[in-house]
Amino acid sequence: QVQLVESGGGLVQAGGSLRLSCAASGRTFSTYSMGWFRRAPGKAREFVAAISVTGARTSYADSVKGRFTISRDNSKNMVYLQMNGLKPEDTAVYYCVGGTYGSIKSTYEYWGQGTQVTVSS
Repeated sequence: QVQLVESGGGLVQAGGSLRLSCAASGRTFSTYSMGWFRRAPGKAREFVAAISVTGARTSYADSVKGRFTISRDNSKNMVYLQMNGLKPEDTAVYYCVGGTYGSIKSTYEYWGQGTQVTVSS
């Protein structure tokens, strides 16, 4: 069992940066791929980024590629999402997830409660 708690969300101006953190509990953290999804107002939840168990593989949605960076520290049971060059369309609730590597929601069995990111124009 893994419990996930996100932090680091907030209000930022367009072009700014935020770093989201996800603290995971449970001894099995290092056996799960991790990722981030987001849900914008009135839209479906969408994939943002994923990182494999060792961190050797990462993948990103086209909309954030080159601006966002996912990383993990297995010694601290932490996952991060560095977000640079933020745009108003990045406004959403961001969810940390744990499960099987990929971009499909159903492959992730563990979800955090989410943290709000708001980007003003």
